[in-house]
Amino acid sequence: MEVKSRVLGSAAGRGLAAGAPGPELVGGGRAAGELGLKRGELARAVQLGMVRAGPCASGGAARFAWAELDRVKAGDGFPDTLRERVRTVGAAEASGLLAISPGRFTRLARCGRVSPVGYRINRYRAVVWLYLAAELAEFAAREPLLLRGSAPPEDRELVEARADLRPRRWRGRHVGLLLRRTADPWERAAVLASVLPEEELEQAAPDPVERILLAGLAPPPPYGHPQVPAAAAVALRLLRAEPPDELCWYRTSLEFALAGARGQSKTTGESGPT
Repeated sequence: MEVKSRVLGSAAGRGLAAGAPGPELVGGGRAAGELGLKRGELARAVQLGMVRAGPCASGGAARFAWAELDRVKAGDGFPDTLRERVRTVGAAEASGLLAISPGRFTRLARCGRVSPVGYRINRYRAVVWLYLAAELAEFAAREPLLLRGSAPPEDRELVEARADLRPRRWRGRHVGLLLRRTADPWERAAVLASVLPEEELEQAAPDPVERILLAGLAPPPPYGHPQVPAAAAVALRLLRAEPPDELCWYRTSLEFALAGARGQSKTTGESGPT
């Protein structure tokens, strides 16, 4: 009964949160213009926690408080610093920034030395990974030896095994960013559940009512997730954990999160997200 009331409370709470925004809130287009960003750059800034979005409009579009925009604009070096922090590049431009060959950069990325921050699916349905330019500069300063000479033994083993850690690294980063944006235990559990295949989710959350709640609280696809079905099918595979040890980690984490969420519900008697 507790979880069922939670489902109903969640829906009601979201309905209230989706009401018409007050005059102190502006839409994404206006917010991007105020901050000197493109819409995609604003979405990246929100993803990375640099800009905090306010309550959504009735259609689900993000809204931003003037006070938040003023806070960001008061930052040192605005707007150039903000634009540089959200600037993303593909592999070709990344290799140029690091002054290394595209092949070496791809090897570093596949071995998990640099982590993607996003992706897009091109017209050939291939994944194009995106990296933060600022992080690449930090990596070059931190690990200059990896940019020159032979690959270390652990990297050579990964290359021989044809490993590709880019999807896993991106998922870990994406999940971490989502978890930092909420303290609600059920919403945190929903983030972890969103990367598990159906059979793994059923093992971690055997109660179908709980799974309905988790589905209702699931985060939306990341910015840039394609709408075209063929491309969306490719991107969907990136959202699901795959290696056995990764699956085990997310399943165990979800079980732990669910235990905490159930315990809080019994203690507080809450019927919706906090």
